[in-house]
Amino acid sequence: MTLSLAFPWALLLLPAPFLAWRFLPPYRTTSRAIRIPFFREVSEAAGLTPRAGSVVLTRRRMQVAAAVLCWVLVVTGLARPELLGQRVTVEKAARDLALAVDLSGSMDARDMKDAAGQPQQRLQVVKDVVADFVAERDGDRISLIVFGTKAYVQTPFTEDLETVAEMLGDTRVGMAGPDTAIGDAIGLAIHTFSTSEVEQRLLVLLSDGADNASRMSPVNAAEIAAQEGVAIYTIGVGDPSAGGDERVDLTALKDIAQRANGEFFYGFDQEGLARIYDEIDRLNPRVTETITFQPRQPLGWIPFGLAALIGLAALLWLSFSQNQRAEP
Repeated sequence: MTLSLAFPWALLLLPAPFLAWRFLPPYRTTSRAIRIPFFREVSEAAGLTPRAGSVVLTRRRMQVAAAVLCWVLVVTGLARPELLGQRVTVEKAARDLALAVDLSGSMDARDMKDAAGQPQQRLQVVKDVVADFVAERDGDRISLIVFGTKAYVQTPFTEDLETVAEMLGDTRVGMAGPDTAIGDAIGLAIHTFSTSEVEQRLLVLLSDGADNASRMSPVNAAEIAAQEGVAIYTIGVGDPSAGGDERVDLTALKDIAQRANGEFFYGFDQEGLARIYDEIDRLNPRVTETITFQPRQPLGWIPFGLAALIGLAALLWLSFSQNQRAEP
């Protein structure tokens, strides 16, 4: 740690009392006196010539020392002494990343293979891959949005990646409704990005179905996202050849990504899904901001406090001395 002065120019005030004593005229006051009718006779008898006079008050060394010390301490306090700690450098990612995960009823299908080649629930495979992806995003702010019939913000933008992973792990199929509202999920993400102050804003949307519950068209939502500077990367999972609501609408997901300056990907197993998230991260290299700061601990209260204590002690000493001299 290092001792420093935040306002060293205040030290120029140190010689001010000496300059005032040296160059300014002395302070004078007049006082009343008693006139006696035989003053002339007394002065003639003493052989003195009357003239104007004055009484110069004397200062004790203790008074002078206390006054000088108090002035030095006050000026030192005005110079704002502070204790500087070690410089701290923090690298902060200038990127906000929203993850939108489909929780519709079709995500309960067990047709995606894990790393061992065993069929697993779609949502469970997605959660495993996304959890690994989140764990590697140190420094990013991440928001988690889940959608089904309705879209909900599971976690707002935060750097607490452990909480994001925990909230993702607590999601269940159908907890947001059985249908799929892709357009509403995009609209909610745009609203979430309204508090973002960084330029790099990404939305990674994963779905295994076709939009059938949105109040806002996914295409219109994608165009608004592009206007707001939000790039959308879409990931389709599931069976594109299935019928009805079980069929993943790859065309719509491609259109969304194209309109929002992103890209479309299709994942069919855990390994492929992991590669997709890695590719998205590669396409959007993280921009970092380096922030350097130095902790400062103000110490100005110390000289001010010492000056007050010394001044008070000097006054008490002078008062005690006068009382001692006044006693017969």
